[in-house]
Amino acid sequence: MAEKKLADGRVMRNFAIGQLGWAMLSGVVSNWLLYFYMPSEETIAAGMPLFITQGIVFAGMTIIGLITAFCRLVDGFIDPYIASKSDSLNHPLGRRIPFMRWFAIPFGIMTVVVFTLPGMGGEVFNDIALFVCLVGFYVSLSLYCTPFNALIPELGRTQDLRVNLSTYISVTYFIGTAVAYLVPTIAGFFQASLGIANAYRVTIAILAVIAIACMLLPAFTIDENAYAETEPSDTPMGASVIKTFKNKEFQVFEISDILYWVAITMFQTGMPFYVTSLMGLDPSMNFVLFAGMTVMSLLFYAPVNILAKRLGKKALVAFAFFFFCLAFGVTSICGQFGVPELAWGVLVAILAAIPMAVLGILPQAVLADIAESDSVETGENREGMFYAARTFSMTLGQSLAMILFSSIASIGAGGMGYRMTAVVATVFCLAGGLVFLRYRETRVLHVIGAENPRENKE
Repeated sequence: MAEKKLADGRVMRNFAIGQLGWAMLSGVVSNWLLYFYMPSEETIAAGMPLFITQGIVFAGMTIIGLITAFCRLVDGFIDPYIASKSDSLNHPLGRRIPFMRWFAIPFGIMTVVVFTLPGMGGEVFNDIALFVCLVGFYVSLSLYCTPFNALIPELGRTQDLRVNLSTYISVTYFIGTAVAYLVPTIAGFFQASLGIANAYRVTIAILAVIAIACMLLPAFTIDENAYAETEPSDTPMGASVIKTFKNKEFQVFEISDILYWVAITMFQTGMPFYVTSLMGLDPSMNFVLFAGMTVMSLLFYAPVNILAKRLGKKALVAFAFFFFCLAFGVTSICGQFGVPELAWGVLVAILAAIPMAVLGILPQAVLADIAESDSVETGENREGMFYAARTFSMTLGQSLAMILFSSIASIGAGGMGYRMTAVVATVFCLAGGLVFLRYRETRVLHVIGAENPRENKE
């Protein structure tokens, strides 16, 4: 078997640009779907039509909460199938790159369709159309992102490269998410002539074209055969899933990751409402505050990169979980006590910046460690299944978050429901940190023959 090259800076940058693309599309749906289809009173007053059924429809849940949760769960069960197909693919271009070439464009198109087709008919038609479009969106997301993520441990074949690559993709992830927060700002240029709904649609279409170009860049510039193991796995899907979830370190990671995605999704979904309804700021401030938070977070990337190599990943990730609880807790009381509106926004941005830096970089590197240790112990290369399982944890967490947020946000008046969502996010984040403390980093690093930074220091 030919020895593989180590990924250089160019390869890492091109790979990270792919993350920039799909983060934009994912961010558009995560941040603006609820805002578009379950608008606040302020947004309705600005001219946003009501397309789908509003209010509580079943067991305290809204129609958009039910639709989103069900679609994400469907996607979660499709992920292992896609991962298995990617792990076992026998193609001259490799196991991952073909998927990235085939599905970048459908992914971008489905993002636009989600905000277009469900506004073409009556309320019932729109409810059904939103369900169908979201299923298509999440399936196309998985078809691109599951193979994409499976390249992370293969391009990052050493501990230093792994942390560096995770840093690159974290930077582009946050930039992509920040660009997604620009939707109302860009839409403002079209709103007078097109109306608020169509202005959003045109903006999302523009961002989708940019995102597709970004996602295609690594698909056409990275030679997978030169850097990654392309030998297909012959393990059937069912057996691969069972083997993946039998890994005890992965079990800890997966549970903590689900709890994290519930918390962070509630926070990100709530941001437009926290900014406008609780802080009393203009919707355009969403981008300003998130961009500021991202810039501050980027300032911590170099220290996080260095500290992870010296102290290990576990300590920093656990710290980030608990520090995020402080940011969520402050969000729950923003807009009160006579503090200026903008001051609340700045405070939340500052508090969230540090844990965003840590949790943006290190979980991917932790999972790459676990996947490699499993490969060493079993002799099988099933990276795709590990990252599909992480996509499932993201899917499940985001599904629960959408149900919880859309239901809790409807409670009370004067923004009380929005405050309660921040409190619930705090509880989930705290639980995630406590679970992650059970991760045995020393054992994993010993299996893969990597140096334990803390033991080396001692």
